[in-house]
Amino acid sequence: MQGLLSVMAERGYERASIAQIGKAAGLSPGLIHYHFDSKEAILLGLVEVLVTGLRERLDDLTQRAGDDAWERLFAVTDAFLATGRGSDPRATTAWVVIGAEAVRLPEVRKAYAAATAEHEALIRSRLVDVLRAEGRATRKVRKLSAAVLAYVAGAFQLSVAAPDTIPRGFAAPTARDFIRGLVEREARRD
Repeated sequence: MQGLLSVMAERGYERASIAQIGKAAGLSPGLIHYHFDSKEAILLGLVEVLVTGLRERLDDLTQRAGDDAWERLFAVTDAFLATGRGSDPRATTAWVVIGAEAVRLPEVRKAYAAATAEHEALIRSRLVDVLRAEGRATRKVRKLSAAVLAYVAGAFQLSVAAPDTIPRGFAAPTARDFIRGLVEREARRD
């Protein structure tokens, strides 16, 4: 799966061959075929690897955030978007490619949808904590979490497909400003 991650970062999924994946992983194509029925099976395994890596990075960032509701929310967006310790630009490319493959491959769509639902639920939970800490209504939290998730997906897409259109390192700090603006627009609880 790391071999596919490396090859996809350079060539995309469609142009990644089992031979190239094997070479990147230091394995023979025969050994890869022995363990995986298809390139799609490797891609599905990669989704699991990426989700696990994101959870580990999030756990680390959340632990550093402590009990502060805002910092715990920003830990989520930083886990996706921030550079530095634990970040892997190949993972960003992989998520964009996986999202594209989800359009045409039903099993990939199912895995991508499950991962995305997990991410949305986490964002929503952390947003609820912030909204409550700020004394604001939570009735629109699903829309807010969808907006944050769309921001992350858009930042991924632009950083991979049109990197010269966005400033390097803009995504995580701008996400914080974007989220603050969303929260500030919500009505105070009576």
